Amino acid sequence: MDMIHVRAVSPPDLTDRVVGCLAGSPSVLNLIVQSGAARNPDGDAIACDVLTGAANDVLRALRALDLDSRGSIVIEPVDVAFVGGAAEAGTRKLGALTHAPVWDEVEARIRAEGTYAPSFYLYLVVAGLIGAVGIVTNSQILIVAAMVVGPEYGAIVSIALGIDRRDGRRVRQGLRALLLGFVLAVVVTFLFSLVIRGFGFESKAFSLGLRPVSQLIDTPNFFSFAVAGLAGVVGIVSLSEARTSALLGVFISVTTIPAAADIAVSVAFSSWSEAGGSLVQLLVNIVVLIVVGTWTLRGQRGIWRRVAVRRARAARPQRHPRA
Repeated sequence: MDMIHVRAVSPPDLTDRVVGCLAGSPSVLNLIVQSGAARNPDGDAIACDVLTGAANDVLRALRALDLDSRGSIVIEPVDVAFVGGAAEAGTRKLGALTHAPVWDEVEARIRAEGTYAPSFYLYLVVAGLIGAVGIVTNSQILIVAAMVVGPEYGAIVSIALGIDRRDGRRVRQGLRALLLGFVLAVVVTFLFSLVIRGFGFESKAFSLGLRPVSQLIDTPNFFSFAVAGLAGVVGIVSLSEARTSALLGVFISVTTIPAAADIAVSVAFSSWSEAGGSLVQLLVNIVVLIVVGTWTLRGQRGIWRRVAVRRARAARPQRHPRA
């Protein structure tokens, strides 16, 4: 059964209203209140479990009481729960909303992905270097390995959230991180590729112009954009359902990390047309990922909002005309 665990600290003068809000919802289970038990911030400790389908309404009600600013609210996922008939009745009442994303949790996850520690740039550089080796050796396995390492989707989805929430600061931070990260990755990879060329470490096939891996990367076409669009949809849906994985990272990076690596390798080997194609591939696909990600985020909100409205209408008692 899908549910979340909510821990909160409430100022004493607010506790009765908070408890009344929680106790009044049939989707709130295992409500515990400990007066004066919390420290930093000081107040009453409140804990409960909330069925996921009702979590958005419950959290919205708690924020309307200013509990998030006057106290604190912590959300934790519940992996396993053994519950009785009350939870089953609440689940039946929620219907399709049982599987609705908890948007506060989704946005917190996206914000966490949109932090740009030095490791973010290190991962991009390492991914570019691995991608360069895959290109000059015509190794698709190494290209996939570079995709696994790439962290760029965290910045892309953070930009999408910023656009959706009209948060210019988040958008600027994400764009700055992508620009700086990819420029750094391309420069370091370019220097690495010069070493490869200088010592003749590239594969014989690559030196003879047989570059199947590179040609797939530096030739943007309809299918490149289609894959980027699908990746943007899958990325947002997986984040909203907490299903991120290394395989998702591979899917997202298919149009970004290899293109950045190929820019550096192509310039180092004086393949200017290939470098231009890879640059177009990188820029256009980042734009597609951001745009599609924003649309998908808004679309999901809209779909679940309509489900909630329809469920609320169905739950209203029917008025029968007088005979």
